[in-house]
Amino acid sequence: MKRVLEELEGCKKKQAINFTKYVDKHRERIPNYELYQSQGICIGSGSVESKIKQIGARMKIVGAQWKAENVPQYLKLRCAYLNGDIA
Repeated sequence: MKRVLEELEGCKKKQAINFTKYVDKHRERIPNYELYQSQGICIGSGSVESKIKQIGARMKIVGAQWKAENVPQYLKLRCAYLNGDIA
């Protein structure tokens, strides 16, 4: 990010100025993807999108007793299981 901002420094184009202002304003909220990758943390959204699709498919199974209001509870349990909080 630092290198990109250095490249844009002094640029007079409106898009570059707006981008620089945005980054300065939201710098604390922008993830450091390079750090995450170096630690082996997955930064892709594919696995999350796959699980969402899987949950959607399970809710549409004929004869299943899924209710939309129960989905948040299921997701909490699934997250707890994946985080090792429950066995």
